[in-house]
Amino acid sequence: MSKVIKPMNELTVVVKRELRQHRDANMTTRVLVRDIMNSPVVSAALTDTVKDVALKMKDQKVGSIVIKEGENPVGIVSDWDIVSNAVVKDVKPSTLKVSDIMQKLHSIEGEEGVTEAARVLRQHNIKRLGVVYKNRLVGIISASDVIAVTPELVDVISEKAAIVRGETGRSAASVSGYCDECGEWSDLLQYADGTFTCEECRGEEGIS
Repeated sequence: MSKVIKPMNELTVVVKRELRQHRDANMTTRVLVRDIMNSPVVSAALTDTVKDVALKMKDQKVGSIVIKEGENPVGIVSDWDIVSNAVVKDVKPSTLKVSDIMQKLHSIEGEEGVTEAARVLRQHNIKRLGVVYKNRLVGIISASDVIAVTPELVDVISEKAAIVRGETGRSAASVSGYCDECGEWSDLLQYADGTFTCEECRGEEGIS
C-alpha cells in the first residue's frame, strides 16, 4: 500500500502489513525495493527556486529531488516538472518557487518487492516513489530502476498506465499483470473504476 509523504508532525505511523507473496512462476527471485533504491536522498528546501533545484539536479546527476520543509519531506520535483511547468511556459526559473511545481511524494516500504513497486507506480501514474523505513524517507525508486532488474514488469508500468490514460486502443481484458484486489497474476485483467481486477475478483466463473 502506498501513501503520500506528509510533514512528520502529521505523518501517521506506518503499519507494516504482511508482505505479498506472488505466485508467478517467472518471478522465482524476489527482489526487494531496498535492494535497488537510490540512496541517500537528494533534497532541496521548500523555499528554493526552480533554478536552484535544476542546478542541484545537474550537479548531483539526478532526475528528481525531494522537497523538504525543515527536515520533513513535503513533495518531489522531477526534470519533467521543470520542463512542463517552467520551460514550456516560458517562465524564468529563478522567479519560480519549487512549491509551485512540486508533486505529491508517494512512498513504499523498503521491505516490499519490486512487483508491488511496479503496481503502485502504475496505479498513481507516476515514475518515482519514496522508500520508507521506520517512518523515515531513506531512498527513491524509479520506474527505470524496476524495469532494469525485472524487465518482465515493463507492461505492468507502461502498458497498463497507457490504458489508464486512454492512450492505447488495446482491450484492457487482454492485459497481463497483478490484480489490484488480490495481488495475484492474471492474463485477463480488466480495467474499471481506476483498478485492474482479475476474473476471480470480478466473480467470473468457468474461465479456463
